[in-house]
Amino acid sequence: MTYREALSAGIEAALNADPRTFLMGEDVGRYGGCYAVSKGLLDKYGETRIIDTPLCESGFVGVGIGAALGGMRPIVEIMTVNFSLLAMDQIVNTAATLRHMSGGQFNVPVVFRMACGAGKQLAAQHSHSWENLYAHIPGLKVISPGTHTDARFMLAQALADPDPVIIFEHVMLLNESGEVAGQAEAPMEKALVRRQGQDVSLIAYGGNLHKAQAAAGQLAAEGISAEVVDLRCLRPLDKATLLASVAKTHRAVIIDEGWHSGSLAGEISAIIMEEGFWYLDAPVKRVCSAEVPIPYPAHLEQAAIPQVETIVAMAKAVMEGR
Repeated sequence: MTYREALSAGIEAALNADPRTFLMGEDVGRYGGCYAVSKGLLDKYGETRIIDTPLCESGFVGVGIGAALGGMRPIVEIMTVNFSLLAMDQIVNTAATLRHMSGGQFNVPVVFRMACGAGKQLAAQHSHSWENLYAHIPGLKVISPGTHTDARFMLAQALADPDPVIIFEHVMLLNESGEVAGQAEAPMEKALVRRQGQDVSLIAYGGNLHKAQAAAGQLAAEGISAEVVDLRCLRPLDKATLLASVAKTHRAVIIDEGWHSGSLAGEISAIIMEEGFWYLDAPVKRVCSAEVPIPYPAHLEQAAIPQVETIVAMAKAVMEGR
């Protein structure tokens, strides 16, 4: 099935498993979702569980938080991560803080789903990667399914969590077909080694996981054994898995579609330097997006974001100690 179909199957399974679960967001009902993930669910589950909302992110995100406080299990879809900035107050000042501010009396078990990433020529206001921004905030959990199995099963894990969880779904994966396992591969907080290697760790997540795997294939043809680590969860980070990989390969390249300055890749690099410095045989490298708003023209858009060729070149540089 496609990644889109895997996401839809996850939502449908959640709706079947718990009558308190409902989906809300702009155009999720009659239109079937901006990316057609919820297409057909309105006819099957009705207007009380598939809810079209007004064009007001701060409003319907706040409704979702209130419903979670009232005992429901809302899935709130925000079309793209760019639009989530309109609801930052609700997400950061309310959902992320209430458990702490209430002394643990109130949990906010809400799940926010949002598309992210570039590659579809949707220009700067629809193509950015703000994962690092949300991964910065205590009180939130941030996950990014890079495989079809994770797209199918991570939602159920997120709904079972007592705290707010944000799921980033990369737009370039939606039409990709792949295998889906019969159950979740691991808890959502755990990173997984997707390809074993000995020479260099390629650390990636979400849409860039497949570029890292493609780069590892090219490097193998040139005699370089690259290990691919899929972070899966961006907050909290599974430090043990990524440090174990670096301890094994002694070199690391981090692939992140966020901008280089202030990136999640920068945080991961700092963790490796603080807690795994003595494992390293070469400086940590980062492959990030260019320091520009994501361009609309296809050739400029592709030039701005991480590419397989860049990852391969950076891994070779690390192997040479540059």
